[in-house]
Amino acid sequence: MILDIVRLIGGLALILYGANWLTDGASAIARRLGVSDLVIGLTIVALGTSTPELVISVLAAVGGNAPMAVGNVVGSNIFNVLAIIGIVAIVKPIPICRSVMGEQLPWVLLTAAIVVATGFSPWLDGTPAVVSRVEGIILLLLLIMFMRRTLLSARENPGSEAEGNARQLKVWLACLMIAGGLGALIFGGDIFVDGASAIASLMGVSDAVIGLTIVAAGTSLPELATSVVAARKGSPDMAVGNVIGSCVLNIVLILGTAATITPLSFGGVGSLDMAVLGLSALLFWLMARYGGTRIITRLEGALLFAVYVGYIAVLVLQNS
Repeated sequence: MILDIVRLIGGLALILYGANWLTDGASAIARRLGVSDLVIGLTIVALGTSTPELVISVLAAVGGNAPMAVGNVVGSNIFNVLAIIGIVAIVKPIPICRSVMGEQLPWVLLTAAIVVATGFSPWLDGTPAVVSRVEGIILLLLLIMFMRRTLLSARENPGSEAEGNARQLKVWLACLMIAGGLGALIFGGDIFVDGASAIASLMGVSDAVIGLTIVAAGTSLPELATSVVAARKGSPDMAVGNVIGSCVLNIVLILGTAATITPLSFGGVGSLDMAVLGLSALLFWLMARYGGTRIITRLEGALLFAVYVGYIAVLVLQNS
């Protein structure tokens, strides 16, 4: 137990340091290239912080544990919106720019709707909930469309050199900070998940709850740390872009790649998880569109986080 607690604390420390390095390095690169913090968050930062989910889901698919791959993606996206956006908004209200509202948030709704429709298929036509290889390839095609649209947006909406209050860094040092930050985030997240899972097992928590909560939240810790640090350092667009990019990439890249390798059965990922996934995407869009004049306020952030806590409580009660 003591060793597991040390892993927990050590992993958290690596995650926090990694988030600082990654945010500073990415902001410096964005300023030098004239690319907005939003685009950097949607691409470089989102791809980097989604690496733990990609590794775990692909390995789970190859190892024949498809439900873990699906549960990791679904749980991570729920955590991304309800916990990360909620916590970031509590720390500092999040302004939502027009391009996010019109171009990026619809992708969150679309990709969530695809997974929810697949997850509810047994209720509609009696067929098992499975992401087939064909659907995996379609998701990868959507990935190409998303990245193309994001890169076009970078040309249409270039960033200011002063954006995000980024530190002046040499290019090689900024790249080194990005690489080192990603490494610390991934390694720290792995240590944290190992420690948390061991403690949960000793406390008698079921594997289903561990998969949908600790593993999903643990692999999303890089997104949480990066988004909170970015918001506190005056780069709210990077914080939002990181969450949106991670939500979309979790489905089109990670689920698409894993399903292309082998069809993915939903297994123990049930109707409650699908409902919360759809609700989280809808709440994100509604708060960004109608709440606080395109600002997600502290109160709205607290509401999102409260929904996540309620979801976890129901999961624990169902599996206790």
